[in-house]
Amino acid sequence: MLDQHVPRVSRTAADAAAVAARCVADAEDSRRLAPDVVGALIDAGFARHFVPAGFGGTQGGFAELTASVATVGEACAASAWCASLLAYLPRFAAYLPLDGQREIWAGGPDAVVVGSPSPFGAARAVSGGWRLSGSWPYVSGVDYADWSLVCATVPDATPRIFALPRRDYTVTESWFNVGMQATGSNTVVVDDAFVPGARSFPREELFAGKAVAAEGDCHQVPLHTVNGLSFAAPILGAARGALAAWTGYIAGKLARSRPGAPGPSRTSFDMALAQASGEIDSAALLLDRAGAVADARAALTPALTARNLRDCAIAVRTLVHAVDLLFDLAGTSGQSTGSPVQRFWRDVHSAASHVALQFEPAANAYAATVFDDEETRP
Repeated sequence: MLDQHVPRVSRTAADAAAVAARCVADAEDSRRLAPDVVGALIDAGFARHFVPAGFGGTQGGFAELTASVATVGEACAASAWCASLLAYLPRFAAYLPLDGQREIWAGGPDAVVVGSPSPFGAARAVSGGWRLSGSWPYVSGVDYADWSLVCATVPDATPRIFALPRRDYTVTESWFNVGMQATGSNTVVVDDAFVPGARSFPREELFAGKAVAAEGDCHQVPLHTVNGLSFAAPILGAARGALAAWTGYIAGKLARSRPGAPGPSRTSFDMALAQASGEIDSAALLLDRAGAVADARAALTPALTARNLRDCAIAVRTLVHAVDLLFDLAGTSGQSTGSPVQRFWRDVHSAASHVALQFEPAANAYAATVFDDEETRP
């Protein structure tokens, strides 16, 4: 049984959210999370959530993490995004050989691991390991990382994931986006670094959910089953944050309004509130189911993985629509740079553009399990 003193994100996410809310303005200005926020996320247990129990980790579940990330997102979408990746990248590290895992968590289960599974580098085999070079953009939270996991092509083989300590790479400032400003999603640059064999594994094992040196159920789930979930959860939180900010603003506006004043009618606000809140609740139910599917690892099928991809993409589409409804009726003051409504609106649109959340590939994958399944044909 897990020690009750070990941080669990479901018990501590609200504390991290409070710190994130306090620091959100400064984080946007500096384009990275404040150190206090990173510390709060670590203290809340995000970094250790998927770390193998043998290294002191929680070895937790996907549904619990999704709800906890969304809690942080209600305060700050960028903090939630980093919280999610702070948890999910150590899950990647659990696919390393055991000696590699020992290096990652030699100092304890709260090592900050960041990275990218996109094959933007190249590696060649040498005695005892690999020589690696490349440039990986959009690595969120990299300024606070202890380790980076990056992907590279290798001659005559499938791409591989490589783990590098902070001393083996440099970081280039490259994140200047209009939304999700505080994620600090800068670029990792590696110049002919040596990576021992124990700090690498074939990327296909991550896609297949075959962690050969980790025994937790959470380590045996294919990446595609949960990849959309990791990026959709912060958007769910941000949509809830937008709804709360908008509702408070509009309630005050209605209380001060005079009969016959120009602007949208009370009915317009009522309809926007009902529809947006209902859409956010609907998206939450889809993501809840996706998390439950991932947690029921033994029952996983390709069809369920494809449905998870579809559900995450549809949930994000729904959340974007809900936030757009609110933004459209926020008025000039609600759209000012000092309004949290416009910040959530920017962040939701920016996060929703992530490749893992695009609807067309999700639709194609789902349809293939229906139209191409011989059992469904007449």
